[in-house]
Amino acid sequence: MRRERLGFGFALAVLSLWCTMEVAVEAAWSLQTPVKLVWHYYKVHNTCDYAEAYIRHQVESFYKYDKTIAPKLLRLLYADCFVNGCDASVLLDGPNSEKTAPQNRGLAGFTFIDKIKTVLEARCPGVVSCADILNLATRDALHLAGAPSYPIYTGRRDGMTSTKDSVDLPSPSISWEASLAYFRSRGLDVLDMTTLLGAHSMGRTHCSFIVDRLYNFNDTGKPDPSMKASLLEEMRKLCPPKTKKGQPDPLIFLNPASGSKCSFANSYYSRVLTNEAVLGVDQQLLYNEDTKQITEEFAAGFEDFRRSFALSMSRMGNINVLTGKEGEIRKNCRFPNKK
Repeated sequence: MRRERLGFGFALAVLSLWCTMEVAVEAAWSLQTPVKLVWHYYKVHNTCDYAEAYIRHQVESFYKYDKTIAPKLLRLLYADCFVNGCDASVLLDGPNSEKTAPQNRGLAGFTFIDKIKTVLEARCPGVVSCADILNLATRDALHLAGAPSYPIYTGRRDGMTSTKDSVDLPSPSISWEASLAYFRSRGLDVLDMTTLLGAHSMGRTHCSFIVDRLYNFNDTGKPDPSMKASLLEEMRKLCPPKTKKGQPDPLIFLNPASGSKCSFANSYYSRVLTNEAVLGVDQQLLYNEDTKQITEEFAAGFEDFRRSFALSMSRMGNINVLTGKEGEIRKNCRFPNKK
């Protein structure tokens, strides 16, 4: 697999994580330009030398008691970065904030970020942004779950507004073409998309996000023909058809092979290859030659997946960041600072 547009500074940071892969898919091997973030920003600027260590310690403490923080924070970071960019706007409270959008139903992890922010405000008041906390905490939680401890450039600042109308996160039933177009609109490529969808190796989703695949795929009145019969039977037991308003909407595991262990693994890709993906967008990876080849590569080699994940997560964390005098450093991640 070819990662092109090598950026020297970033390449040094990820060189030890990367190896040559066999699939000939062109993809980027650097952060999107211009790179406005800084390696160890708070140490370089001597504003909070141990910020990253403080965050890591808090995450380790949380993880001992709640391993679900890894998928929760990962979804929270995705919901933030893919909307207005990585500006922590998803953390803001309000009757019409991003967290109230239908696509963000079930979003969690806010209290973890609140607790970390409280610690940092006690040690380094008004210095470490909520956006950096979210990126670093997610990285550390994922590492505890089995993902690589990928490099994160820091120096993000926090956005000051959050509206549910700005949330354009796509349906999990979209085609691979629509999914790729969405990722490309954020400066990411086909390898980033296929890699980041692998985050569905852990975590849960609501039945409402897959009920169309189970009972009325593309308004046919029939299930998705690409879904393996045994998975269809299993999912139908967990997700009955919606027949009335106010009906319960159960949670199901995105990757039944991982289940409640919340472990970072490549079994997701093996399940895609055997038509056992829970979400429609995941199963769509078989319908494009590039995504199919990448899926096969990752299913066969966990380390290939881990290395690609390290870079793609760093690239996602670089989407439309605020730096310099843009935005602010919130004192409370749930509210903009008072003027």
